[in-house]
Amino acid sequence: MDAFKMPLPAVWAEPIWLGVQILLILLAGYIAQRFVAKCLTRLGERYPFPPQLLMPLRGGLRWLIMGSALIFVLERLGVSATVLWTALSGFVAVAAVAFFAMWSVLSNLLCAILIFTVGPFRIGDVVELVDTTDKPGVKGRVVAINLLYTTLVEAEELGTGSAMVQVPNSLFFQRSVRRWRGTDVFPSSGFEK
Repeated sequence: MDAFKMPLPAVWAEPIWLGVQILLILLAGYIAQRFVAKCLTRLGERYPFPPQLLMPLRGGLRWLIMGSALIFVLERLGVSATVLWTALSGFVAVAAVAFFAMWSVLSNLLCAILIFTVGPFRIGDVVELVDTTDKPGVKGRVVAINLLYTTLVEAEELGTGSAMVQVPNSLFFQRSVRRWRGTDVFPSSGFEK
């Protein structure tokens, strides 16, 4: 019984106090985000806000509050907020440069997904990318669609033979496209399967 009456050693007091502070910060962040969520729910019930607006707002505020609580916790552990901000801004800058450098590739990947899901054309169809109304663009039968480009076989013109053309997928969403299904009669010359 005498062991319980003894004061804590000084070495233990500081880590225990730090742990209590961290728990209080996390508890305050949790209570704050629950309070904000409840206020947004009441606001949505009182006024006709669409749920498509309230859900992202609620999630964004939750991340903001809990992120702020995490920064306070890290500050209590001795990590400087300036160092955290510098590291975060450096990471965002590198990610932005990498995203900008990869934009055309990402655009082609997204357009390939749209081609597969929406289906503006299929393998075997004849497509033509129209540059302007008086100047026809690339025209050919679709023989392959992959994540970066679509392969077309052009018609034999003036005895030169057919050529394969690889068109970036993003061009199909940037220009007008004429399409003839593979079973359609038009255009018949040079496009037999």
